[in-house]
Amino acid sequence: MQRLSNYFLAAATAAGFAAAPLLRGYSFFSPATRTVLALGCYVLGLVGVFVLLRRVSGEMSADSALARIASRQAVRATIALALVLYLGVIFHANGSFFKPETHTTAWLQASEYGMLACGITLVIISGGIDLSVGSVLGLVAVCFALMSIHWQWSAWLAVPAALAIGLCCGTVSGVLTATFRIQPFIATLAMMAFARGLAKTVSGGRKVFTVVPLPDGSFKEVPVPKVFETLVARVLGDTISVVTIIFLACAAIAWFALAWRRWGRQLYAVGGNEQAARLSGIRVEQVRILAYAASGLLAAVAGICHAAQECQGDPEAGIGYELTAIAMVVIGGTSLAGGTGGIGLTLIGTLTFGYLEKILSINNVPQAGRLMLTGLIIVAAVLTQRRHQ
Repeated sequence: MQRLSNYFLAAATAAGFAAAPLLRGYSFFSPATRTVLALGCYVLGLVGVFVLLRRVSGEMSADSALARIASRQAVRATIALALVLYLGVIFHANGSFFKPETHTTAWLQASEYGMLACGITLVIISGGIDLSVGSVLGLVAVCFALMSIHWQWSAWLAVPAALAIGLCCGTVSGVLTATFRIQPFIATLAMMAFARGLAKTVSGGRKVFTVVPLPDGSFKEVPVPKVFETLVARVLGDTISVVTIIFLACAAIAWFALAWRRWGRQLYAVGGNEQAARLSGIRVEQVRILAYAASGLLAAVAGICHAAQECQGDPEAGIGYELTAIAMVVIGGTSLAGGTGGIGLTLIGTLTFGYLEKILSINNVPQAGRLMLTGLIIVAAVLTQRRHQ
């Protein structure tokens, strides 16, 4: 009987997903009615997938190959990504979703968030949290614009200096958390406020762009620095942005550090059981400080890319970015409790969230509705990945 019930649920789930694009293209109903009906069928399919995964993980034998596959976080994260991509197939905005530039633009828009998410992943695995990355991004963007545009520094000086600023911010957060035993939420919240205030102080509360104020009160316009043009360029047949390649390089380096370096294994140990890690000889404070420093460094990379893409340094840049980055990490399947997760999962989560935002954008979903729908689908994606307890 249980097997029959599962077959019926699978059939209902498939029917919901199959009916959604058909209803979306059925001209008998009004556009609004078609949208509601298609979305309802899609939600029905989502619920079916969630229930099926729960049953497969909880009711089948632990030795079952299907149960082992369904319980893997990478599989669940991939299912969430596939469900979001199928949403784009249903609501393709007159074929816009099927154009290559739509996908490359989605990757570009998600790249900055992805860099922040990679850094936050390292911190979360160690058992912490970093709320300061958005403000650090804004601070580095302002400083990098000042150094490159107003002060005319070469890229060989401006880039290392900007990276050093992010590294220092992350290190301070790590020291406050690991050495002074301040709660990560409080320590990084303080750094978030401090970095944002410092960005406004350095910039004078104004955007830093190619119109430079002179001592006599006049202004002059300077050319866009070459490093900005390099970062916003596209390669591989003018398809992939340099920023996207930088994001993938950051993800690859972070993955290598987690998977193949001793520090990566120590991060998992500290996040899983701090006391056991300490008793085994791991220098817990040093491991955690390095995690926050790496997060600050990756936030600095994102800030440099942000300044180049906007051709300016905005002291308000990055507001709310930390919440989006944390959502990407959680969607990928990294546990906020620490000790589990990985960069590969975060990469899948970044793609999932990036595509979701792009699909809502090409369908001209209002901002209010976009926020509500994004929240609902994030919850559904996270529930789809959660292991059966």
